[in-house]
Amino acid sequence: MELSRIWPLFTTLLYLLNIAIAVYSSVMLISSKRDPVKTLSWVLVMILLPYVGILLYFFFGRNFRKDKMFSRKGARDLGLRKELCREMLEKFEDRNNIPKEVRRCHKLVVQNIRSAHSLLSANHSVKIYFSGKEALSAMLQDMRMARTHIHLQSFIIEDDKVGNEFKEVLIAKAREGLEVRMMFDGFGGRHLGRKFLKELQDAGVEILNFSPFRLLFLPPIVNYRNHRKILVVDGKVGFLGGVNIADRYYDGGEFPEWRDTHVRIEGMSVMSLQATFLLDRYFILNKNLGRRRKYYPDVDFRDKEMLTAGKAGGDRYYAQILSSGPDSDWAGIMQCYFTAITKARDHIFIITPYFMPSETILNAIKITALSDVKVSIMIPERSDTWLTNWGTMSYISELIDAGVKVYLFKRGFNHSKVLSIDGEYCIIGSANMDNRSLEHHFEVTSVLYDAECARTVEERFRKDLSRCTLVSKAKWNRRPLRNKFYESVARLVSPLL
Repeated sequence: MELSRIWPLFTTLLYLLNIAIAVYSSVMLISSKRDPVKTLSWVLVMILLPYVGILLYFFFGRNFRKDKMFSRKGARDLGLRKELCREMLEKFEDRNNIPKEVRRCHKLVVQNIRSAHSLLSANHSVKIYFSGKEALSAMLQDMRMARTHIHLQSFIIEDDKVGNEFKEVLIAKAREGLEVRMMFDGFGGRHLGRKFLKELQDAGVEILNFSPFRLLFLPPIVNYRNHRKILVVDGKVGFLGGVNIADRYYDGGEFPEWRDTHVRIEGMSVMSLQATFLLDRYFILNKNLGRRRKYYPDVDFRDKEMLTAGKAGGDRYYAQILSSGPDSDWAGIMQCYFTAITKARDHIFIITPYFMPSETILNAIKITALSDVKVSIMIPERSDTWLTNWGTMSYISELIDAGVKVYLFKRGFNHSKVLSIDGEYCIIGSANMDNRSLEHHFEVTSVLYDAECARTVEERFRKDLSRCTLVSKAKWNRRPLRNKFYESVARLVSPLL
């Protein structure tokens, strides 16, 4: 049969196959009872964009939380955490058992226990860093002091000056006989070369590539990435926040300044950070690590009182470490944000590099502002990606209309992910205030129930106002028409991001 006769038949069959897959996927999507806006958006994309729409949905649209693709079944640390959370909830049924320092936030505490299996823990040291330079220097210093093990996890690790400085410390510690593990996301660390990784492996460092990046044959390319930044040293010191391991986080890169926020913790909350790292390792290797005492040196698992928010002498910082992602039953960090925002009584400070929230979070912010709570949001005037920048700007008008004060950070790029509520407690972690972080990525954040920490965050926010411009409604309405068009287009696709 001639090609001229075969080709029309082939293209017709291919088109019919595309229609069949699109209809099937649309029915399954509608049956999953997801957000109506997202559902309708994806249905239209699949129907109106032959072939391309199916690929876009396949790579970006599927809900792996519902599909249970990322399963932790068999992970010993998760089972232990759930058991301890059940015991803590039983104890907290009597509100008198809740430490008085966090009693006002008892609903948020209980919610975080139930939705994210997050233990309320006491700590004796919490330090907040407001630049990547400070945080990375502190991390290197603690790594050099390690005596038993180092667990390092980052979304991005680059083969540059900062990345090689971390590599050298990891190699040196591995050669000293310590257990050293380095985990990076397959997409965020896709530029790491074989030579860089081989030097680490040859020294005895365990390399953990979370969901390796391949252009083909791997569905979750951009969504469902591991966006967590964790460092645990000897099971005693823990770091988390927004700082990745790359030169631009240290020196600003193309920006005059790269601002970020990171937290160093000593105390019982390090147990939760360690468990999160080991759970991610379990996902990669499907193996539990033995010798629990080595990884949780300050924890006596037989002393249930200590593990249910008991406060040791000298401890004064209560915290919860929340991790969420496609492996969790609930979007725990998003739910934490929602409750913290809606329960505020006086004021809220928010810093986020990307502001493309779900309708739930957006309405929570607007309604809270309309109820006479003073809400201030700081976002970068210029982002590191053009699409997210236009998407973020598309929300400014309605925020201003609701009474929210919107500040544009002009000095450089502010990559911090921070909320501070009423000067009483604050939330710092890796999760941006956008759909991707709150619903699709693996994230980790800390809720610090301490007025001193909250005041420190708010003092920095007020200092940074000198580097910002307050957006007025009149000035914003006079922005160029082309900007409004770009914002509208970015807003249209924001539910898909």
